[in-house]
Amino acid sequence: MQTVSRDLSSSRAIYLKAALLVFLGLFAATLLLLRAPQWDVALLLAICVWACCRAYYFAFYVIEHYVDTTYRFRGLIDFAAYVMNFRREENEPDKNPRRDDEGTK
Repeated sequence: MQTVSRDLSSSRAIYLKAALLVFLGLFAATLLLLRAPQWDVALLLAICVWACCRAYYFAFYVIEHYVDTTYRFRGLIDFAAYVMNFRREENEPDKNPRRDDEGTK
């Protein structure tokens, strides 16, 4: 059986994928606005898209360039696992805590 999960390396295929994603987003937004053509729906849709884009940017650019420069994410599931592991390590007490009053004589 052949595996399907290999990296996309063709620049033409990458551009095609990006164009399809933009098309799908615009198509879905158009259908939503045709179903409920109101300004508040359009505004909420715009806020939703903007917020999701910023969250995606945060997950992949901000974390990799400012928080943990050694880690590379492969996807949102990998990012979620990283966050859960980081929170677990943050909540565990130190095995050898340094006391502030040691060596301050």
